[in-house]
Amino acid sequence: MRNTFTIAGKELQGYFVQPVAYVVLTVFLLLGGWFFFAMLRQFDEMVQLIQMMGQSDQLKQMNLNSRVIDPLLHDLSIVLVIVMPALTMRVFAEEKRTGTYELLLTAPIRTGEIVAGKFIAAATFTLIMVALAWIFPLILIIFGDPEVGVMAAGYLGLALLALSFVAVGLFTSSLTQNQIVAAISSFGMLILLYVISWPAEAGGGILSSVLTYLSLPAHFSTMTRGVVDTSDIVFFLSVIVLALFLTQRSVESARWR
Repeated sequence: MRNTFTIAGKELQGYFVQPVAYVVLTVFLLLGGWFFFAMLRQFDEMVQLIQMMGQSDQLKQMNLNSRVIDPLLHDLSIVLVIVMPALTMRVFAEEKRTGTYELLLTAPIRTGEIVAGKFIAAATFTLIMVALAWIFPLILIIFGDPEVGVMAAGYLGLALLALSFVAVGLFTSSLTQNQIVAAISSFGMLILLYVISWPAEAGGGILSSVLTYLSLPAHFSTMTRGVVDTSDIVFFLSVIVLALFLTQRSVESARWR
């Protein structure tokens, strides 16, 4: 574990000196802020319109969570699909390009420790990014009356989704020394995991159920509605473990070449 945390500390320090990480963080928060205030403005206009029409029953059905936070979290998940490949593309590819990858592999460190250390660093930066996005629900808590538990469940789902993206990004980065190839490959895999359930909407049967289960948004959407199901958490953890296992095997194969 000592080697793991040493690598994680070195990698995490590297994120704070790389401009790409700050660009990813800025883009994520700026787009999140734009979506949040656009939806909040739309919500306010709808409330004013309903009040003018005197429909008090419909006004009671207006909910900040379903009208603002839920769509915001889904928009942020799409932003993550776009920006996470840029954050993870250099993790292994940069080491290969600069020639330090061979030094890392010949060091007395297990490949599992290398992968774990790099994942912890990338995951920590990603969780910081997701935590900063809590500023949006905090604004609602201060000035409104949202359901905090539902928001917490949604952000837990966003964090698990982001960590899944990190693990997939590490795997694609371990396959090549070209950062652009790693980013495009990661983006392609994330898009596939995001839209894999679309064919299931046109039919039924076992295949439809399997495709729906493999869909990341299907499990994420459940949590944005405030339902924290063990099966959804297990699914996200399974994706993370599988991607890290494949990364470890990829790194291990390079050691014996």
